[in-house]
Amino acid sequence: MSSSTDWPLWEVFVRSRRGLSHTHAGSLHAPDAEMALRNARDLYTRRSEGVSIWVVPSKEITASSPDEKDSFFEPSGDKPYRHPTFYEIPEGVKHL
Repeated sequence: MSSSTDWPLWEVFVRSRRGLSHTHAGSLHAPDAEMALRNARDLYTRRSEGVSIWVVPSKEITASSPDEKDSFFEPSGDKPYRHPTFYEIPEGVKHL
């Protein structure tokens, strides 16, 4: 029988009852996606606070490097239209 350290690592994302998006809840080891989903439910939604769970194999996640943050995020600095201060709100527009 294989130990749990031989099983792949899964990242767990949970959407709470009051939330609009999934947030990272933690990680767990499981032999397959179905077992990862069941274990995530038991581990991260014990108080029935979740309405949706995603499990993703950790090896499938690609992330930027914190060491390269300046060069990686620099290109967005020269696009002022991405900032809300670039736009003028017309009079009469409410709730924007």
